[in-house]
This record gives sequence, structure tokens and C-alpha cells, in this order.
Amino acid sequence: MKTDREVKLMHRERGKGKSQEQAAARSGMAVRTLRKYERVGQLPSALKPIHTWRTRPDPFVADWSWVVEELQRDSALQAKTLFAVLQERFPGRYEPGQMRTLQRRVATWRCLEGPAVEVMFEQTHQPGEAIQSDFTRMKDLQVTLNGEAFAHLLFHAVLTYSNVEAVSICFSETFEALATGLERALSLFGGAPLGHRTDNLSAAIRDLGPNKKREFTEAYQALIGHYGMTGSTNHPGVSHQNGDVESSHHQFKVAVDQALRVRGHRDFRDRSAYENFLAEIVRRRNATRATRFAAEQEHLRPLPAAPLLPAKELLVKVNRFSLIRVQGNVYSVPSRLIGSVLRVRIRAEELEVYRGPTLAMRLPRLIGRERQRIDYRHVIGSLIRKPGAFMAYKYREEMFPSLLFRRAFDRLQAEIPSSAVREYLRILHLAASTSEAEVVLALQELMDRGELPTIEACRARVPTFKPQLPPLLSSAPVVDLGVYDRLIAGGAHD
Repeated sequence: MKTDREVKLMHRERGKGKSQEQAAARSGMAVRTLRKYERVGQLPSALKPIHTWRTRPDPFVADWSWVVEELQRDSALQAKTLFAVLQERFPGRYEPGQMRTLQRRVATWRCLEGPAVEVMFEQTHQPGEAIQSDFTRMKDLQVTLNGEAFAHLLFHAVLTYSNVEAVSICFSETFEALATGLERALSLFGGAPLGHRTDNLSAAIRDLGPNKKREFTEAYQALIGHYGMTGSTNHPGVSHQNGDVESSHHQFKVAVDQALRVRGHRDFRDRSAYENFLAEIVRRRNATRATRFAAEQEHLRPLPAAPLLPAKELLVKVNRFSLIRVQGNVYSVPSRLIGSVLRVRIRAEELEVYRGPTLAMRLPRLIGRERQRIDYRHVIGSLIRKPGAFMAYKYREEMFPSLLFRRAFDRLQAEIPSSAVREYLRILHLAASTSEAEVVLALQELMDRGELPTIEACRARVPTFKPQLPPLLSSAPVVDLGVYDRLIAGGAHD
């Protein structure tokens, strides 16, 4: 039997004025066959009878009514589950190879008699109408920095008309991460649309009262108000209402995965190298949307003169342990700040610590709660004077900047237990007062050579840094005051 393609080719040749013999030869069929299809005027697929009869008895005829009742009771039941129940109820009646038959019958029932399926409605977007944003986790891509797993998220923003996108690395779904990512995206787009739509994030939405009335937080309202945008959010559990960015999540992660596969490995030298890698993927993807983006840019409103850079502010007091507590986490600060009240501005990835109007320091922000970041440099001055406090110190493990320092301490404890703590604290003080990198090199050399890493051995290998003072003048310089007399005499000033 001939195919539809061959018969269509025959009709085209006949339409060009070819004879029956010529058209038959060009389409690969006999003249008699050509005449047949010209006579019936239909394609082979239309002449093939629809197969409505069974070639073998229905093995589920006895239990099909029960299967339908179960599907009507719970339409989410799978044919595989129902087949397993039938095998348990009627041992020996059904063979494993018959499961595919039941799956086909259930699929047909769902199409002809099953419950209606929710319809998605394709939306028409206008230029400059809205930007959608959400967070997506990147753990499944297994990216590493210098060999260590890099656990992170991406803030992903998409203009709904042109689908031009922007991404920013972040580590939690906080308001600060939302604000930082949104401001970077608007800066990249060169303007602000009319509205911003986000997922049901606690960073932007809060529930009030027993009726669970939902409203935007003051911080989020201030953020979108700064750019003249209106806010909207999808209903809880209905992610497809944020469909543009949800679809872009999957497509972007596929693009990143493919680029990593082409690259041959998933390790990057540092975060900056990884950010450049992502930026190149975004650039290539956005290049395919340049025409629609050019049209959308004409409808974006100008950005304010400066970004808002919103941050939550807290007043904290430095306790006698030289610690502050911020959002459930503990941070050390220099001991000279003990007793001071500090103002802390919480950014997406760091804390800005102010003493009065002066920025005193910046600290990397901890994600989560009940965590600590203790810098040995902040407390070593007091600890070296009170070595007896070291072994029971609550944050003793934070006093080992790396595994090498821990190995050095264990070696000291094993060989000179009576003075191990004092020796180690003096080594730590040396690292704080000179260069931790130089002390690391000294410790590594001593450990490799099997020598005991004492303070004297380390000090001998760590270069001392002496400031170079300018040489003193042997005599006071002679100043010629006549220059000023000539200026006055010349009437340079009245």
C-alpha cells in the first residue's frame, strides 16, 4: 500500500501537466495504482479502515466495573496500583504482561469519561507591563568552587513581554535578597515596568489575623514604591500564576547544565568566575530576544537617580563576651566595642556594623539560626592572658581557622600537654598580629618535617614586618622668605 507522501507527490506531478506514466514513475508507483488513487480521490490513510474490533478477548471484562468505580472515587489512582490490587484479590487471574493492557484502557477511560482537567489560559502581555521574579535552588547542578560544594540559590527576574531575564546569586529567600536581586535586574533592564509579581514569599507577604488576610510588608511596599511599581502575588500553592518566571527557571537551569556539560566539569576557581559564567549564559539567551526587548524598553519608566538599597536596622549591645546577637545568630566583634550599642544594617550577604554614624566593620551574614561566626582576632588578646579559659570556651572550635591549626594543636597536646594551650594561643596571636598565611606556611613546613610546631619554631619562619620610616634630615632646610616680599611689592594683593 502506498503512503500519503507518495500519493501527494503523484498529484503534484499531475498538476504540473505530467502524463500518467511520467507522474507514476516520479512517485514510484504503477500506472494502474495511480489511476486507482485518481479515481477514489483520497489518500491511503483515509482509505484505511478504523480498527474498532478486538483481536482477542478482554481480560478485564469481569473486573472493569470495579476499576471504573475506583477511578470515579479517586481519579488520581494509577493503573499500575489498580493492577496490583487485582493481582492480590485474584491470584493467578492476571499475568504481569497484562498491566500494559489495563494502562491503555484506563487512559482511554480518562479521555472519554474521566474528570475534566484544569485548563491553562495563554496570556497576552503588553510591553512594559510587568516583571516577575522568584527564587530557584541550584543544588541539583552540583556546582563547586575550588573543589568545595557551592550551596546557593538564584534570584531570577523576567520581563513578561520580551522574556529578557536577569539572575543574581543568593543564599536564602529573604527580603534583602529579593530587594538586591530586583534592583540589579531593573538596573540591567535600564528601566522599571508598571508592576512586579512575586511568589507567595514571606519576605514580601504576611498573613494578618484569624482570617489570614494577606498584605504586603512595609519594606516591600517601600521597595516597589521607590520604582513606581505596583505589587501582586500568586495565591498560595498556585505557582503557575507566576508562569513566565517558573517556565524560565527550568529553561535556564537546563541551559546552565548543558553549558557545564560542554565545559567538561562543574568546578570554578571562585565565585567571580562562576558569576561570569552565568552572566554569559544570560547574555546569550537575552540576545535572542533583542527585538522584543527593544520594543519593551520604550515603555519602561526611567529609574530613580539612586537605588534604594533597603536594609533592616537593629540596635544591639556588645556583651561582655565581645559578642552580638543578630536574628538568632552570634557574631564576634573587636573587644574594644564591649559595652557599646551598635547599629546593624542587615544586607543580603553581609552585616554593616555602625558605631554612631561611623561604619565600624562589615561581617559576612550567616544564613539560618543558632549559628555563630567567631573571629579569633577579636578575642585572642584576652584569651592569651587567660589561657585557662580556652579548653572550656563555648566557641573553642572557632579558634581553629583551618584543619592545619587543629592538627598543630593536637600535636602539641600529645607531646607537651602541660603547655600545649599556651603554645597554641601564642601561635594564634602570631597569626593575628602578622600574617595568617605566613603562619600557615610555617606550620605546614614543621608538620611535613615532623618537627614540633612551637611558637619559637613558627616565629623563626615568619618574616617580621618593620615599617620603613623616612630618613631624618641632618639639618633644618633654609626657607627663602624673599619670595613673599617680592609678591607683596609687586602688588599681587591689595
